[in-house]
Amino acid sequence: MRRLRFFLVALTTASLAVALMGFRAAVPAASQAGSVVPAAPMLEARSGHSATLLPNGKVLIAGGMLRNQNFYRSAELYDPATGKFQLTGEMTMARVGHIAQLLPSGKVLIAGGWVGRGSTDSAELYDPATGTFTAISKMTGRRGRPTATLLANGDVLIAGGGDHDSPGGIASAEIFRVSTHTFEPVGSMHHARIAHTATLLNDGRVLIAGGRGEDVTSSAELYDPKAGRFIETGSLLTARYKHAAGLLPDGEVLIFGGSDERDWHGAMSKAEIYDPHTGKFRPTSPLNESRFKLPGEAAQLASGQILVSGGSKKVEVYDPKNGKFLVASGEMNDAWHFMSETRLRDGTVLLAGGYPDNDHCTAQAWIYRP
Repeated sequence: MRRLRFFLVALTTASLAVALMGFRAAVPAASQAGSVVPAAPMLEARSGHSATLLPNGKVLIAGGMLRNQNFYRSAELYDPATGKFQLTGEMTMARVGHIAQLLPSGKVLIAGGWVGRGSTDSAELYDPATGTFTAISKMTGRRGRPTATLLANGDVLIAGGGDHDSPGGIASAEIFRVSTHTFEPVGSMHHARIAHTATLLNDGRVLIAGGRGEDVTSSAELYDPKAGRFIETGSLLTARYKHAAGLLPDGEVLIFGGSDERDWHGAMSKAEIYDPHTGKFRPTSPLNESRFKLPGEAAQLASGQILVSGGSKKVEVYDPKNGKFLVASGEMNDAWHFMSETRLRDGTVLLAGGYPDNDHCTAQAWIYRP
């Protein structure tokens, strides 16, 4: 009888252990994807702003809009040490959809964007040492929502954008010379684009993908800084704009989300990967949530995973080891569009601002923890 009782206890214990093992096996999807939690809000509700990690570890949040035609000159700093935002100097003009690129000097180049009902060619520099913005020479053309890419030599490639209040883009591009603080034209892209992505490859070239000219395009091309010109490469599998791109640890580029000509009704979950060696795109697993109006440059985490935020309440990460998107635990309180995404020094990511399916922006911010 004792042996039977011992056997039943052992069997129950073993069964419980197996059940617990099964429970643990169901958890990793959430733990591998990290979590998102609310943070202190910004001082201003804004979307379409820029967010730039400074050498001192703070994040410069600049410009953006409260709602259509209500743009900001204001800027603020997020301090990870205190977890709070504080005011800093104002830009020389109110703008949204502009570029913000950290330069080797530690200053930040702010240029272009929408001002009122048109775009601008104005540019300025933010100096973290003084907390002030100073106007510099103008770009060679007006650009709303272009892309900016820091090249290996410290210069900045600025490509595409809109030169008027129109959904179509332009093909021209220019270089910001960091040594002279001036802009120079460079050969035009093969296709006009706005709301495209630009990703610096490991070999120093820049992959330009998607966007909208007269129509949403699947075309892609490479900027070669050695030749100073654009070269066509393989096409995207899916035409898209207002999507995001992220550099993977092996040097390939992940392209995901975005929309087609239907905009809000055409948001997509499709994702694909560009191989610089073959110049071709191949499909990968889709997002768990269809989304568009994303931060153009997705953050690469210390693990090599790519963070996906905006356009949905949920935050996801792409795991290159298994080629799948995983959903993080926790979620935002709405599907915020044109929010910002900035990886901090400690490996966490600051998510800030955006707007839902109306023009009421938020000051809310979140922290993603891997």
